[in-house]
Amino acid sequence: MSTEELRKDAAELRGFMETASRQRVKDILSLELRKIETEIIKKEEAKSASAKETDTAKPTTEGLKVRQPRSLSYVQEKTYAWDQSDKFMKIYAQLPDVQSLPKDKITCDFTSRSFKLQVHELKNKNHEWHIAHLMEEIVPEESYFKVKTNSVLVMLKKKEVKTWPYVTEREKKAQDNKKPKVDESKDPNDSLMDMLKQMYEDGDDEMKKNISKAWSDSRNKQSVI
Repeated sequence: MSTEELRKDAAELRGFMETASRQRVKDILSLELRKIETEIIKKEEAKSASAKETDTAKPTTEGLKVRQPRSLSYVQEKTYAWDQSDKFMKIYAQLPDVQSLPKDKITCDFTSRSFKLQVHELKNKNHEWHIAHLMEEIVPEESYFKVKTNSVLVMLKKKEVKTWPYVTEREKKAQDNKKPKVDESKDPNDSLMDMLKQMYEDGDDEMKKNISKAWSDSRNKQSVI
């Protein structure tokens, strides 16, 4: 799929998020949005691999202590894309023209289970990504960030070499809530059918094809009997 089509999908998902009122629905939409944004970033980086990048140094105590006047407010950003390696969880905070800012206008604080990225005075606005309750622990002193074209890459050093299924605990809970649940008070056959129906509704084309085939085979066997 082209980058343009992916951007259209992302824009439509953002529209759904703005109108959604239930937190669970917002979390599910946010997960799908991040998947699309990650794919967009990968396509853009592959296309402009030779583009000049402006890298910041690892955050120092002096840099992290920069404070803005209390009268300035922040746009609380909720969306981001992510990827990972064995040692790092990579967070892509997309922000047009962020590379035009002086280095001291971008700061990031790290704790063992969170980070707070702040971008100051970009087109007369301040932006903040505050991601708490990370899925696993990180090493704050070995975590850092890089400024790229239209985005900031936050490198979270994993405390343990392992694959994270999600970025935060909330995302895991939201995904767990989507899994089919068996009602023990019902007849086992009814519960199984309900679970299959939910899997069919939530599944992709391949899942729906397999479930439809299973139902068809089951009916054919019953007819023979």
